[in-house]
Formats: sequence, structure tokens, C-alpha cells
Amino acid sequence: MRRIRAAAVSLVLATSALIPSATPVQAQPAPPAHPPGLIEAMRRDLGLTAEQAVQVLAAERRAAEREPALRTRLAARFGGSWVDDTGALVVATTDAADAAALARAGARPVVVSRSLASLEVIAGVLNRTRNPGRAIRGWHVDVRSNSVVVLAADAAAGEAFVRRGGVDRAAVRIEVTAERPVPYADVRGADGIKIGSKVCLAGFTVRRQKKEGFVTAGHCGKPGDPVYGHPALNGARGAASSDPIGVVEASSYPGDDYGWVSLDPAWKAVGLVGRDRPTVVTGSTEALPGSRVCIMAGHGAFHCGTIQQRNVSVTYPDGTVSGLTRTNVCAEPGNSGAPFLVGGLAQGFLSGGTGNCGTGGITFFQPVNEALAAYGLTLITAISPPGAASGR
Repeated sequence: MRRIRAAAVSLVLATSALIPSATPVQAQPAPPAHPPGLIEAMRRDLGLTAEQAVQVLAAERRAAEREPALRTRLAARFGGSWVDDTGALVVATTDAADAAALARAGARPVVVSRSLASLEVIAGVLNRTRNPGRAIRGWHVDVRSNSVVVLAADAAAGEAFVRRGGVDRAAVRIEVTAERPVPYADVRGADGIKIGSKVCLAGFTVRRQKKEGFVTAGHCGKPGDPVYGHPALNGARGAASSDPIGVVEASSYPGDDYGWVSLDPAWKAVGLVGRDRPTVVTGSTEALPGSRVCIMAGHGAFHCGTIQQRNVSVTYPDGTVSGLTRTNVCAEPGNSGAPFLVGGLAQGFLSGGTGNCGTGGITFFQPVNEALAAYGLTLITAISPPGAASGR
């Protein structure tokens, strides 16, 4: 990482002819502490050592602090800016005479033929071009190539879109892509759902092969039922839409009380429970009787108690359900499917009970591991990549 060190030294020591000399030098605040897990994620995903990750973050922070003044001074000649692999600042200009001053300011100069403003005008024209067609995946300004990039399923569709826009073809680069973006929204444990006339909650998120979804109480719906988000109950983001977020793939009730819902591809299942202060799901190891257990339901509020007995049979008006776990945690009507956790470990989801959180009562949850085994599901956790084991 000699390039990082060299870039860092040049950024600290260099002076700029583009920055007014009368500007007072102010003490810089201490660099922010890195969020927990950030360096480890950069090691995992970017192949950096911990030292390299820290150096790159510092270089990129300095580049971001220096760039606005250079952008302002270049004005109409500004062609865009970015950082290279070392985190060093790169600034493009349409005038080669700016190169020396940019270098003195600690930036690597690049001379381009088009200003950023001119590229943004082209992108703006494309934004106003009606009916781009499904074969057009999107478009954007790419400062590195000094062009506007149009992403299309095939070159002919890209060419036709550019012609309809009437923009300078020389400034546009068409890239053929198989990608088809969808508007991601996430679903997590304790999100409100509605199946027919029943209001329930998502238990824990799961996957089976390429399908993602969640488990919930089996009495909430039958196979084939469409599932909607219920925004009034700690609702899933975007759940106010009239379109279903998924479908009940399978359910068992009575006898058991579990089912699973597969999500539409526009929805992403994440290994969390709750929204305001989400809890990370780390696995599903079963806790012993006497363990403290908490349920999240009702706008993300936790209620806690203890596990009393396992393998309990309960007779509901619809029939008997066996294999449940009894607790003295309170819950409310409409909370069916709500997730129970011991720390970050998934235990199960609400089947039924007595009383409420005003008067107290008892609750029964369907153990999550039984549902996972029944349908060949993998629990989604926030600490494992797609396809990894559930962490039981």
C-alpha cells in the first residue's frame, strides 16, 4: 500500500493554487470511530487487510474534504471527480492548463473533452424521454469514462432510446446487461402482515433455495393465499401498496401451527427483528426451560418472561396443536406469528394464549426449528451470507 501512504503524504503537505491563500487553516476534527464490523466487512468483501482498510478510509475522507473547493474553482471546466483504488482524489477538467494546479492541490488531474454539466444535461434529456421501454434498464453519468451510459437488454433497444432522446450519440455509451433491477424493500421479523381478513406478524425470515420469505403462524393463512403488508403494525416498508408482498407456500394447522410465506422478488428478507431498534438474529439454538425469553409485537415493543414448559399440547376451538412451548410472556390479539427470542437466538413464533399485556396471561409459541425442518428452510441471520447454515 505504498501508493496510499504516498497519496496521504501529498494530500497533507501539498498546497493549492486553486484554493485562496487567505483561507484560514482550521484544526481538523478527530477522525470518526469506525462502526462496529466495518473493518471486518472491508476485509471480507474488498480483500483488504485491517491496516489497508483504515488507510483507504482516511484517504477517502481527505479527498471528500478537499474536492468541493476544487470543483468550485474549476466551475464550468469541472469534468467530475472520484477516488482511485488507494482512496486518492482524481479530478477531471476540460482545460489542460488546470493540470499543474490540480496536482499541487493533491489531486491527480485528468483532462477530458466534456464537462460534468454537459453530461448532466444529456442525462436530463433522457430523463424526460417518454416510454424508454422494458429493454432499457437505466442510464447514468459515468465521470470515469466521461460519458453517459445507457444500460439496455440489447444494443438495438439502447440505440433506439438514444435516437428518441435526440442527444449527442458520441457522448453516450451503450452497455448491454442481463440485469433487471427491482425496487427492493425489506421484510423482517415482527413486520405486520394481512392474509385475507386475518392480521398477523412475520416471525423470522427464511430462504429455500432461491426463494426468500418468512415463517409465521399456520392459522394465519392457507397455501396459495396472497399476503399483504400491514403498515399499521410496525409495517414493512412500502407495505401501503395494494400489491401482495408474497404468497403462503405451505401451512399446517391444527396439529401444528406453522407456515411459510415466499416473497415477491421486489422484497428482500433480512435477518433482523423489528425496525426502530432492530435485533440481529444470530441463530436458532433452543433455550432451556427457565430461560428468559422476549416477544416483539405491537409496533416493535418487547415483552419478556420465562420459558415454562416445552412440548405442550393446547386445545384451541379449531383443534389441538402439539409441540408448543408455554411462556408467561404477554401478547395481544393480532400478534399471531410474532417472534420470540432469547438474546439474538430465534426460539419460535406466537401461536396463541390467554389474557393480554394489560392483565397478564400466558402464551404458546411454535418452535421455529420444527418449521424449518418441516419445509426445508434455512433461517436468515444477519451474520451469515446467502446459503449459509442457520447457525443453530
